[in-house]
Amino acid sequence: MLISEPKTPTCTRLGETINISHDSVNRFLERETHQPKDLFNEVRPTITDGGIISVDDTVLDKPHSKYTALVGYYYSGKHHKAVKGINLITLYYTDTNNNSVPINYRLYDPKDNKTKNDYFLEMLDEVINEWGLKPSYVTADSWYSPTKNLKHIRKHGLGFMVAVKSNRNVSIEKGTWTQVQAIENIDKEGLQVWLKNFGLVTLFRTRLKDQVRHYVMFEPPPTDDSKLIDSISFQKMHDSHWQIETYHRALKQLCSVEKFQVRREGLVRNHIFASILGFVYLKKQGIESVISMYAWVRNLFTDVVADVSFKVANDLKHLNPRLADHLQA
Repeated sequence: MLISEPKTPTCTRLGETINISHDSVNRFLERETHQPKDLFNEVRPTITDGGIISVDDTVLDKPHSKYTALVGYYYSGKHHKAVKGINLITLYYTDTNNNSVPINYRLYDPKDNKTKNDYFLEMLDEVINEWGLKPSYVTADSWYSPTKNLKHIRKHGLGFMVAVKSNRNVSIEKGTWTQVQAIENIDKEGLQVWLKNFGLVTLFRTRLKDQVRHYVMFEPPPTDDSKLIDSISFQKMHDSHWQIETYHRALKQLCSVEKFQVRREGLVRNHIFASILGFVYLKKQGIESVISMYAWVRNLFTDVVADVSFKVANDLKHLNPRLADHLQA
């Protein structure tokens, strides 16, 4: 329903579609208690160890919701300001075969008295210590790059690639600290620096139009000489992290994650869980790219649109002789 109803994927609409009471759908959403572990159990058979975990969050826009649970004001990169909605924090995993799926998530809840970084560390510990996943790297934007997080990642024996703010302090020469934005010579292979309060990392600088961004990469002590940080490994990490951005877009545009008309917390949580599973279903269809996902969903309606178009054209053929001749041919 969430990936096949183009406009109103509501309880009432689902009831009409499959000929059941809309109250039955509402009771289903209220009765179930789906957890992030259920998501992990669903995707675990499809992924291999040794991959890359990416963390990021997105705001599910709910500008007109006055009484909906979990709705608050959060900064949105889309709107470039704080907007009204629900903050969804996700761990997204890309395995060694380039399969990528969400593996853990949280909905920001002020009652938890936790920050987004607290949720991130909690989720990372869950998938590694409790659920048995064995990743190799973590990628994140600058929000998730506090020293505490980086040390926690290192404690797990993982490497990382994280964005850092332009005023982050590093040292090229011992005892001299400077902001990364002030360093002039950073070639495409990166520059080894000491990140303040952490240790040795490789600093990279990227430019997209007029926007300059800085990233640091860390590689845990290797067992051989094959693990090297260079422009190729950096680009691989950077491309992998971009997968979570396309996931957020597909979740909203293809899986109706923002299109719910329930208010109570349990129902909201179950709707969002169902939307995430909708994305997983699309991935399980063997669709290799998000672009193909859009084509797959669009093609769901091709036959219906064609039938209606031909019917209308035939009913109005006296108004358009050329179209009528073409249809007869």
